[in-house]
Amino acid sequence: MRENFRWSSISANLGEDIAAAAFEFIGTVFFLLFGLGGIQAAAAAESTIDNAPSTGMISHIMYIATCMGLSLLVSAWLFFRVTGGLFNPNVSLALFLIGVLGPVRFVLYCIAQLVGGIAAAAIVRSLTSAPLGVNTSLTPQINSAQGVFIEMFITAALVIAVLMLAAEKHEATPFAPVGIGLTLFACHLFAVYYTGASMNTARSFGPAVVSGFPVPNHWIYWLGPFLGSILGTGIYALLKHYHYWDLTPHQATGDFEKSPDDPVEGAKRALTGKENRDDVQRDGASEGTSGFGNEERV
Repeated sequence: MRENFRWSSISANLGEDIAAAAFEFIGTVFFLLFGLGGIQAAAAAESTIDNAPSTGMISHIMYIATCMGLSLLVSAWLFFRVTGGLFNPNVSLALFLIGVLGPVRFVLYCIAQLVGGIAAAAIVRSLTSAPLGVNTSLTPQINSAQGVFIEMFITAALVIAVLMLAAEKHEATPFAPVGIGLTLFACHLFAVYYTGASMNTARSFGPAVVSGFPVPNHWIYWLGPFLGSILGTGIYALLKHYHYWDLTPHQATGDFEKSPDDPVEGAKRALTGKENRDDVQRDGASEGTSGFGNEERV
């Protein structure tokens, strides 16, 4: 009976889970089509425009970071109320670990996101004449261990942004895609030169499948983001366990009465209170002297 109850509870939501996964696939394609398309365009422009080496590299990194950050911001905002706008198996893992996603939807989301990455890379390849230039790879200056830890930390940052801005409900939750997109942008500024700034296994897996896995050490983009998902979820769990909202109360409120008092009025009250205390002390001293004189007269 217990097994039948569990299966019926799972199958009851199966239709909704499949529908959500289908829309998550569409959202992932939308996000990676424009994100990877921007990177492909940057690679094509770099091969045709003769820039100074340092200036060209900096502008190239900035262009990639902007493409990925804005693409996630727009795509997540569009699909935020439909599927949550995850587009990332590592973010899905974090939401599964904290109980937001059930096991069936988690598995379906991961499949949809990985297949969406393949579809987006295939579309970019078919619409452009050059070979795919969007595969993530390590720069020669760093080793595999460094690459894993870079991917871990930037994925953890993205996961914390999703959990604190979207999973946690507050007045700024509708604007969570803005903060999440900016987080992706900031992480790209740091890591795109070193690892390609994947922080999303689907983002690396899709182009690798379409181009035939031309880059070695693809496992880094599975292990690094996986560890980052665990790390980010662990930090979020600590914040929740120690009631982060009590550390600095009213940070998310819209009640203006929780704002600080007028500092000018506060200064006036402080001065007035000091003057009153001085008056009380002077009055007490005079009363004490008067009493002493009366006692002597008596």
